[in-house]
Order: sequence, then structure tokens, then C-alpha cells
Amino acid sequence: MKKKWMSAIIVPVLALGLAACSSNEANSNENKAVKGTIGEKLNHKIIGIDPGAGLMKATASAIEEYELDKWTLVEGSGAAMTAVLKKAYDKQEPIIVTGWTPHWMFSKYDLKYLDDPKGVYGEGENIHSIARIGLAEDHPSAYKVLDQFHWSATDMEEIMVKVMDGEDPKEAAKAWVEANAEKVAEWTNGAEKVNGDKITIGYVAWDSEIASTNVVAQVLTDLGYKVTLRQIEAGPMWTGVSDGSLDAHVAGWLPITHADYYEKFEGKFEDLGANLEGTRIGLVVPAYMDIDSIEDLKK
Repeated sequence: MKKKWMSAIIVPVLALGLAACSSNEANSNENKAVKGTIGEKLNHKIIGIDPGAGLMKATASAIEEYELDKWTLVEGSGAAMTAVLKKAYDKQEPIIVTGWTPHWMFSKYDLKYLDDPKGVYGEGENIHSIARIGLAEDHPSAYKVLDQFHWSATDMEEIMVKVMDGEDPKEAAKAWVEANAEKVAEWTNGAEKVNGDKITIGYVAWDSEIASTNVVAQVLTDLGYKVTLRQIEAGPMWTGVSDGSLDAHVAGWLPITHADYYEKFEGKFEDLGANLEGTRIGLVVPAYMDIDSIEDLKK
């Protein structure tokens, strides 16, 4: 009886102690989450993409212009950036990434751009189609399609989301082309069919460019072209069109992101104009974060 009596007392006391310990630990973790500036919570790190991207150059300028002396821009890739974003978002943790639209992450997550009162990132960009010199004479039908190719961010994001969900980019593009016959007819207006003529198109491995390049490739394939897609970095992509080793690309982010390449190779390629207007670049955070401006990072 004595042992049973002692157990009856010890068990609830022990449970009470564990509950109190658990409560204190939760409060401690909560306090840790709340304490510190946004910079301290993130170890003053901004998650970036490819080191050669204009977005990275613009972000380096933003760090300097806003005097964010403690902050470091982490180099990586678009895929690595979205992986880090997903991990933080799933845990509702703070995160700052270099971002751009159109991008599937804005359809997948509730995100926002930080205000840029100094205008470092500009007011917006357009994506241009760029052709090698002589393409119009060598492959007039392909040139005509590239020159007339124009769509919206909404069009692009339809494909991007499918690819992000695991669908093969080629199949996603094919389905989109079949479902948008009227729009595709505008691009192919006046373009004659060919018989196996070879075209090589370069692209950077951004989700947006994977979508647009595969769509153009599908349209050209339907015209009878044998299309080769070559995934490379931005520098080699512009170099390839300029030296003729690539026929074209539809991935020219201007006037900021690819400004250096445009200036370096100007006169050695043909700018066919914008195939998509109204893009944007800047610093992006989840909507649940209580900051609204790049200037908030100075606190």
C-alpha cells in the first residue's frame, strides 16, 4: 500500500514537472525566435543565384547604396535559392532571396518584394529575343517566329508551375502550344514550313527561360525544324549568339540583368525586341515577415 501511495504522488508531480519544463522550453524557443534584428536572425545573409547574373550585380549595388555593411550576398543558383526559400517558408522562418518575376515561386508561395526607394533595381525589365547576324537570310521562317514571338507572364507561369510540379518541360510546352493555337498562329504568320533545317537555341537554366525556350522550340519543331536546345550560363549564351555558334536565344533580360553582355557584344547580334514585358527583379521575402523596405535591413 505504501508503494502504491508513493507512486500516486510521484507520477503527477513528475508529469507536472515535465509539463513545466516543456512549457519553459517552448517559451525559451519562442523568445529566441523573437529576439534580435532581422539581420541577426539571418546572420546577415541574402540568398542569391548565379554569380554572373545581373540580378546579383544589382543586389551588390543595393548593399552598397543602402549601406548594408554587415550583409553578405550568398552565391548559388536559381534552384538552390528556391530550395532554401521552400525550407524556410515551410517552417515560417525569416528568409531574404534575390527574386524575379515571372517565377513560379510567386504562384506557390505568398511573397512580396521589399520596397526599393533608391531605385537600385530599376522600374522593371523586359525579356528580349536575340538572334545571330544572318539568321534572317539563312532561316527566314525561324527568324519570323522569333521576331513575332510574344506572350504574357501569365502564359509563362502556366508552364513554369507544371514543370515545378514535375512535368517534363518539353511535354508542358507541347500541351501549352496545343491549347493556345490562336496565339501560336500569330507567331507563325507568314512562316513557311521547312524540312529538317537545323536550329540551335541557347538558354539559361532559369524556370522562366526553360518555359519560353521549350515553347519556341516546340513551335519551330512543328514547322519542320530540327531544334537543339543548349543549356548554358548567361555569358556563353550571349557569346554564342554573337559568334554564330548559337542561332538565337529568347532570354535577354534588359535593360539591367544582361546589360553588361548587351554592351559587350552590341553590333554582333540582332535584338528582335521584347517577347515579354513587365518583369521585375529585387529582394523578396515571405509575406509573413514584418519588413517592407530594403531600408529595414539597416536596423
